[in-house]
Amino acid sequence: MASLGKPVPHDSALGHVTGQAPYIDDLRPLAGELHVGFVGSPVAAGQLLSVDASAALLLPGVVGCFTVADVPGHNKFGIVAADEPFLADGEVLYLGQPVAAVAAEMPGALAAARKAVKVECRAAEPLLDLAESIRRQKFLGPRRRIARGDVDANLAAAPHRLHGEFTSGGQEQFYLESQAAIAYPGEQGQMIVHSSTQNPTEIQAVVAEMLGVGQHEVVCICKRMGGAFGGKESQAAIPAMLAALVAHKTGRPARVIYNKDDDMRVTGKRHAYRSEWDVGFDDDGRIQALRVAFYSNGGCSTDLSLAVMERSLLHADNCYFLPHVELTGQVCFTNLPSNTAFRGFGGPQAMVVIENILESIAEQLGIDAFDVRLRNLYGVGERNVTPYGQTFDRNHLPEIYATLAAKSQYRKRRDEVVRFNETSRLQIRGLAMTGVKFGISFTTSFLNQGNAMVNLYTDGTVQVSTGATEMGQGVNVKIRQLVADEFGVEVGRVVLMPTSTEKSNNTSPTAASASTDLNGAAAVRACKTIKRRLRRFAAGQLSDAKIGLGPSALHVQFRDGHVFDSRRPETRISFGQLCAEARRDRLDLGARGFYATPGVDFNRETGRGTPFFYYTQGAAVAEVLIDRFTGELRVPRVDLLIDIGRSINPGVDRGQVVGGFIQGMGWVTAEALVYDSRGDLLSHSPTTYKIPVITDVPDVFNVATFDNKDNVRNVYRSKAVGEPPLMLAIAIWAAVKNALSYAARGATTDLQLPATGEEILRCLTQLAVSHQPSAISVLSEADN
Repeated sequence: MASLGKPVPHDSALGHVTGQAPYIDDLRPLAGELHVGFVGSPVAAGQLLSVDASAALLLPGVVGCFTVADVPGHNKFGIVAADEPFLADGEVLYLGQPVAAVAAEMPGALAAARKAVKVECRAAEPLLDLAESIRRQKFLGPRRRIARGDVDANLAAAPHRLHGEFTSGGQEQFYLESQAAIAYPGEQGQMIVHSSTQNPTEIQAVVAEMLGVGQHEVVCICKRMGGAFGGKESQAAIPAMLAALVAHKTGRPARVIYNKDDDMRVTGKRHAYRSEWDVGFDDDGRIQALRVAFYSNGGCSTDLSLAVMERSLLHADNCYFLPHVELTGQVCFTNLPSNTAFRGFGGPQAMVVIENILESIAEQLGIDAFDVRLRNLYGVGERNVTPYGQTFDRNHLPEIYATLAAKSQYRKRRDEVVRFNETSRLQIRGLAMTGVKFGISFTTSFLNQGNAMVNLYTDGTVQVSTGATEMGQGVNVKIRQLVADEFGVEVGRVVLMPTSTEKSNNTSPTAASASTDLNGAAAVRACKTIKRRLRRFAAGQLSDAKIGLGPSALHVQFRDGHVFDSRRPETRISFGQLCAEARRDRLDLGARGFYATPGVDFNRETGRGTPFFYYTQGAAVAEVLIDRFTGELRVPRVDLLIDIGRSINPGVDRGQVVGGFIQGMGWVTAEALVYDSRGDLLSHSPTTYKIPVITDVPDVFNVATFDNKDNVRNVYRSKAVGEPPLMLAIAIWAAVKNALSYAARGATTDLQLPATGEEILRCLTQLAVSHQPSAISVLSEADN
């Protein structure tokens, strides 16, 4: 009956494929419920002069139009700094920024009313370009720095030196369920908000602050999300506040459902980055010293950008030991929606920079980048301290690289790639292996906590409530398995309840790949509390003085739906019977569990500490095929090996690995955010924004897990799997860069990200015309 380690189906698998799993907009409307939308700013920068809703209010079915003047509490909000307006107040910061909330009785009336509201602004010149923001020093928050050693001296002394600039584009989360919320007004000013959010506690807090009430008067509930990928960690706040404001002002339930166009236009995305780097290395490609200055496009407000940049600095080393290093990070202001969390949370933007550097070193030295990577890998027992001072213990990277190289036949295929490119005039092939070392924990230490409530019923069934939110990643089924195995019952006798701030208070967001670690451990602790009570009670029930079998809680076992004394296993009580008898004996069959990750701490002022509980590790080999004349890219084969510890649910984990990799593939190859000069997102729908489809999946896609059970401190010795696979897709980008190196031998390429067909064609044209680098420069001895 044990379920741990087995591919138990996802809780909502049947509901997903049959369309029966309800999301926010599937909840049945209540009598009097209103449909709510927003009216956005017509300009990306300037002053808000007036909002005229008179024509809209005359339309049939239109109930109200509310502006900042109607907000009873705080209008500004933010997780780190309260610097983002809920509704525009004087200044407008991005195109489409909500200026007014409109409420109507029918969707058609709402659409007409939104068009009828007249917004007058005095436009200013918007700041839309990251490079220009850097030039003007329009920064959000302080500059962060992590460093060790003497970078200047070792750069100057290095036998070889390169420097350059690298840009990586943003990425739309593209969750299938758009931002959504329903607010139900209660008695005495109370409010219940159903929100599609990764962070119910934040929704509770911002709604309470906006309404000017205490958090105890607001309850946020989340049953499930139709995807999130970080885009609902903070961005769910404005939809929830729109619904709550209308419900508060009208006394009627209020529903906000963004359409896809609005959602993509006004919500934050993965941060675009500009990174300036300078590296010194020896004849074998070993890095002697490295300096990188990271700049991110934060958009109009702080949001989570400082934490995203912090994680970039903490992952700039990726899998490689850097003896002398200086890393700096600065978030930049632009007149765009505030950029936010996305799977990987700053890690991908930093990792691709060092992978680009290693590919560039290989090009410069004329050697295989795989060998360059091997020579720079973190060591076991030596060369194993990160730039921020954490020892990288339980390092499996050397073994993972060696195993994957052998299984994927890397050396043999490299020879084949060379021969192919020597003879083919129409296509070029590329091959690359890159790795991932992704730290697991929130870098903000206090967030590394979780709580759970477990209730047993007299038929032996179990209800569990935690702070984790289900967005399709399978956290609920994993927690069900953990709880079921604690009590020795079938998984079907355990249910995860909707996440509610009423039951699980002060919770951390479902993010950082740590939600099973935190909430699963809390649930297990609650189970153990109940089991201690039941063991003492069952010991008395199972004892038999006639045969000299005294009560012994130590010998009580829970297995296969029964409870028994291991000294006499043939005498058993069903688990349900034991629960019923315990209740009649007035035994508490409920418990609350709490878990705080031990030993994590990071001082962002000094750039030193132990921010991570452990690291998820892996590697991928990608092979690409490029049309020399059009830049068209195909990925015929990928081999992937990842260490996720002892898997709680191999089926769910495989889905996360495959899905994360393909999402990363979209970021590095195809997903391009294109804005016009007004700050309007032109690629705001599936017709203009290309996410991977089934035909983009590699023809040969070998996915394997590295057998490892040494993560002894974590629940079930498992490892987080949500984010790390995305960064393995950097191998595809590196393979494209490798392919381009064959187009003009001896030349360096300044391939940027994403490597779209247009970007690849630009590089091919550049190589054909000049055979010279444009963004990567080789320093002369005098410069050195």
